[in-house]
Amino acid sequence: MTGLRLNGSRHKDMSHYIPVKAKFGFSLLVAFAWVSFSIWFSQPWIAGLSEVIGAPLAIFLIGFIAIVPGFMNAFVVSALLFDNRPKTKVIELFPPVTILIAAYNEEDSIQDSLLSIARQDYPAAMRTIVIDDGSTDQTVAKIRAMQEQLPGLELIQLEKNAGKANALNTGLAKVDTDIVITLDADSWVRVNGLRHLVARYLSDPPNTKAVAGTILIRNSRKNWVTKAQEWDYFLGIAAIKRIQSLFQGTLVAQGAFSLYDKHTLLEIGGWPETVGEDIVLTWSILAAGHRVGHSEDACVFTNAPDSLKGFVHQRRRWSRGLIEAFKHNPGLLFKARLSTLYVWWNTMFPFMDIAYTIGFIPGLVLAAFGHFWIVGPMTLALIPLSFLLNGTMFKAEKKMFEDEHMVIRKNYLGFVTYIFLYGIILQPACVWGYLSEIFRTQKSWGTK
Repeated sequence: MTGLRLNGSRHKDMSHYIPVKAKFGFSLLVAFAWVSFSIWFSQPWIAGLSEVIGAPLAIFLIGFIAIVPGFMNAFVVSALLFDNRPKTKVIELFPPVTILIAAYNEEDSIQDSLLSIARQDYPAAMRTIVIDDGSTDQTVAKIRAMQEQLPGLELIQLEKNAGKANALNTGLAKVDTDIVITLDADSWVRVNGLRHLVARYLSDPPNTKAVAGTILIRNSRKNWVTKAQEWDYFLGIAAIKRIQSLFQGTLVAQGAFSLYDKHTLLEIGGWPETVGEDIVLTWSILAAGHRVGHSEDACVFTNAPDSLKGFVHQRRRWSRGLIEAFKHNPGLLFKARLSTLYVWWNTMFPFMDIAYTIGFIPGLVLAAFGHFWIVGPMTLALIPLSFLLNGTMFKAEKKMFEDEHMVIRKNYLGFVTYIFLYGIILQPACVWGYLSEIFRTQKSWGTK
């Protein structure tokens, strides 16, 4: 595999090259400068709220509603300005790959997913293994019907539904290539997605053992729930992966479309039996001293939850997976590397979600009745940074779309919903997820 990485060449004007540590240091400086200003500016706000609910709770709410998110937003905005990663190498010889798909009751989508694999422009051998995890519908029949159209398609049938991690590990035992790629059973891979994903892996530093693809929403036109999620994936999730990759440590190689080094998977024991098997696996790879990259132009379109109940269930699982990741890899907090900042960053999410749920949402209700203790004139100071953040993320993703000859759909309803309503649903769902893991409630299979 090392020899493959040396194929091709990459041209870069070194006179304009800024070291990664310099980019990191500047972004950190900007973030701390913003926090210093925020703390000074928010003193009247804290004093006024303290008179109503007491100083400790006032500091907690304002700190995690405004100051800590402000630090994160300032860091992301400044870091995105430096996001000028080198192009992938010109690969002369692509290696064979194995694609694993865990499927459970996916009769409506599995054939489309397999068809997208059949249409890939990947210039080397592809082997596809679908592991049916005890489906009770026509998933198996749909898979068998595709075997003539997709050479190298194999089916493994499990008698009982035992979970996604078990299904993927069953497939992993059959893999005979160095590269393993996972794909969700309801996802459509863009025609060059596989080639871009592998090219990024071969172009990244040799200690890279996983690469996350870019997930976009396939069913975004269905209703307001999917329309809002389209912007979350386009602006939030994709941009964060860009910055994490820039600083040497993407924190989630999502199961929907990611590449892994098979030998690394075997060394760490494969996918763990957890709700958030992909984030726990990724953190285990990072804890072992490896790097996880991100391919911004390896695009896959997946079906997002199209009901409010489904969306809440998904985000509850994701948040539960975050707690699992900390429980399985606590030592990652003390790794001396740039990406450790993001691990500590993740420790803030539960507190921000709790503050938003118990503070900001009730604050909106109070503001409607003329009480501006939490949401009021001081909150307006957050709006310019928020627009700057979303504008910067939009510009970065727009460039990728243009390079890939894709068009950004005019989804105004989804954008308005994403800006003004999304958090009101998202943050309480996340809090529910944290509590579910703390109190060890029953776990479910899940597909996202």
